[in-house]
Amino acid sequence: MQETRGSWLVLVAMTGSLSMIMLDQTVVSVALPAMSDELPLSPTGQQWVINAYVLATAALVALGGKLGDRFGGVTTFRIGVTVFFLASLGCGMAPNGPWGETWIIAARVLQGAGGALMMPASAAIVTNTFPVSSRGRAMAVYAGISQVFLAVGPLVGGVLTETVSWRAVFYLNVPVGIAALVLVHVAKPDNTRSRDAGIDMRSVLMLVTGMAATVLGVQQASRWGWASPATLLCLGGGIALTAVFVLIQLRAQRPLVDVRLFARPAFSGNAVVLGLVQFGLLAVVLYGSLYLQDVLGLSPMAAGLGVLPLILPVTVAAQLGGRWYDRAGVRAPVLTGLGFATVGVAAWAAALPFLGYALQVPGMLLTGFGIGLVMSPANTDALGRVSRRERSQASGLVQTVRQVGGTLGVAVIGAVVLGLAHEGTGAASQEAANAITVGFVLGAVVFAVALVVGVRLLPRTRVTDEDASQAMPLA
Repeated sequence: MQETRGSWLVLVAMTGSLSMIMLDQTVVSVALPAMSDELPLSPTGQQWVINAYVLATAALVALGGKLGDRFGGVTTFRIGVTVFFLASLGCGMAPNGPWGETWIIAARVLQGAGGALMMPASAAIVTNTFPVSSRGRAMAVYAGISQVFLAVGPLVGGVLTETVSWRAVFYLNVPVGIAALVLVHVAKPDNTRSRDAGIDMRSVLMLVTGMAATVLGVQQASRWGWASPATLLCLGGGIALTAVFVLIQLRAQRPLVDVRLFARPAFSGNAVVLGLVQFGLLAVVLYGSLYLQDVLGLSPMAAGLGVLPLILPVTVAAQLGGRWYDRAGVRAPVLTGLGFATVGVAAWAAALPFLGYALQVPGMLLTGFGIGLVMSPANTDALGRVSRRERSQASGLVQTVRQVGGTLGVAVIGAVVLGLAHEGTGAASQEAANAITVGFVLGAVVFAVALVVGVRLLPRTRVTDEDASQAMPLA
C-alpha cells in the first residue's frame, strides 16, 4: 500500500466530515440566545437543541460501524454526509412560531444520525487508505483538525451569529458536505463490503433503545433529579437493555456489534483513554466558553477568540503526535499528552476564581498541547490493532465510547456546576466562577485517571501490517 494523490483527497474529505460533526457539538451553544428569541425556544427546548444531537450520535454510532461492514464504508459515508447536510439545511430553515422548536429538535436528531453513519466509516477509510508507515501522520490530520473544530465551535458560532444569523451556523455544513461527496467521488477509495455482515433488527432496536435511554437519563438527571422515578427508569431500563444486548452479542455467531474486541487489551486501552479524555474535554470546552461569557461578560465573538490559546496548541501537537506515533508507537505520545492535559486543566482551574483572563492562558496552552498529542495516536493505534474487515465495527465502538464519554462529562460536570452555583451565597459572578472551578477540578481528575489507565493498558509494541492482518475476531 502506497500513498497517492487519491489518498490525500480521501483524507481531506474524511477530515472535513469529522470536523463538521465536532463543530456541531459546540457551535450551537453561543447561538442559543438568538435562536431562542426568534423561534422561540423554551428552556427545555434550548437544552434539547444540544442534547438531541449528542443523544442520536451516541445511540447510533456503533450501528453505523456495522452498516459500514454490510454496505461498504464509502457507501455508508456518502449516506451519512447526505443526511447530515440535509438535516443541517433543515435546522437553518426552522420556521418561527409554535412549530419552530419541534422542527429544529427533529432536525438535530437527523444530524446526529448522519454523524453516526459518517464517523466510523470515515476513520476506517483513512486507516485503510494509508500504509502503517504514514498512518499516524494521516490520522494526525484527520483527528487533530477535527479537535480544533470542536474547540473553535464557540468562536465560529459567535462570529456567524453576530455578523450574519444563527441560521448560518447550520448552513455552513452544506458546502462542506457537498465538497466531501465530490472529493470521495474523484478519489474513489476502496468500498469493500462484507457479504456475511447481517443485521439483526431486534438487536438494533435493543441497542438503540438501551443507549438512548441511558444517555437520556444522564442528560436529564440534573433537571429531573438523580433520585426521581423518571431518571431511575431511564437509567435502570437503559443499562439493563444494554447489558442484555452485550450478553447476546457475546454469544452470537455474527454479532451486530463485536463487543469481544474489548477483550483485546491493546484495543480496549486506547478506547477507554479516548472515552475519558472526551469526558473531560467536551465539558471543559463548553463551561470554559460559558465562563468567558457569563462570568467575565465577554461577547460571543470575544469569548470565541478567548479560547484560541486552547485551539492553536492542538493544531501543532496533533502533527507532532502523529509523527511521534509513526516512530515510537502509542505509549510515548499519549502518556506525555495526558500528563500535559492533567496539569493544564488543573492550572486552568486554579486561575478561574480570580475572575481574570490572563491567568487562564498557561493552563489553556498546556491543555491544548496535551490533547493534541493524545487524540491521533490513540485513534490510530486502536484501529491498527484489528484486521481490515473489523475496522468499521472497531471504529464504531471507539466512537461510541467517545460519544458516551462526552455526554457523561457534560451531564456529570454540568450537574456539579449547576448544583454548586445554586447553593452559593456570594456575588453571582464569584459563585459561578467557584462552581465552574470545581467542575474543572473534576475534569483534571478524569484526565489523571486516563493517565493511570494508559500506563496500565496501552500496548508497548508498535502496530505492523502483519499484526493487523493476523488479528481475527475472538471466539
